[in-house]
Amino acid sequence: MSLRPVDLAREAGISAQLVRNYEAEGILPPALRSESGYRRYEQAHLAALRAFRALAPGFGREAATEIMRAVHAGDNGLALRVVDASHAALHAQRLATDEMSEALGAAAEQFLGPQVAVAGPPLLVGELAAQLGVRAATLRLWESAGLLMPSRERSTKYRRYGPPQVRDARIIAMLRRGRYGFDQIRPVLEGLRRTGSTEALRAAVAERRAAHDRRTRAMLHGAALLDRYLTGLSQGEWDEAGSSDS
Repeated sequence: MSLRPVDLAREAGISAQLVRNYEAEGILPPALRSESGYRRYEQAHLAALRAFRALAPGFGREAATEIMRAVHAGDNGLALRVVDASHAALHAQRLATDEMSEALGAAAEQFLGPQVAVAGPPLLVGELAAQLGVRAATLRLWESAGLLMPSRERSTKYRRYGPPQVRDARIIAMLRRGRYGFDQIRPVLEGLRRTGSTEALRAAVAERRAAHDRRTRAMLHGAALLDRYLTGLSQGEWDEAGSSDS
């Protein structure tokens, strides 16, 4: 049974134009054409669409596109390598989150609350930026966002970062590397400054780990539909109208 672009669009909840764009990108195999020039999609196209739409949330659109293009170029080995690389990258992110959690805990303990004095000379913006491996403009951006509050020299107005601000900057840097947004970082710092509480810090790390879990589940779902599509291609199932609807 032939399908129109609008039929595939309704299946995925997208526009018919996006279906045509997917075909042009190689995400879908090339469509057949009727005598009048209209596109005719088959069950293979529907299965490919389902696979791609399931892959994208977990693997990301770029990797999902690369996977589908490789399949349609007859290079299943490349498609599977992209799958493996994506899983490896997520595993590396999990390990980085674990390391970050330990490092953040150690950094937080350096200054628990505003009443504790911590030894150490104040740093200029360039010195702190060099320690963190960021640009001085990045520190100024964190300041404008209300995350970092350096003092100012009276005469020169130069920014000075004492031990508490250095601690804060290290925590911000680690959380930013973990792709935390400013709104997620702010309560972490506020809790440390007011009461020395690391509750918000633990919550931020827990949410990061939960996000890893959600992505893993999404990857499993996408991989299952990709496997279904590859199996259908290898067994010639998509040559039989309606066989993919079971």
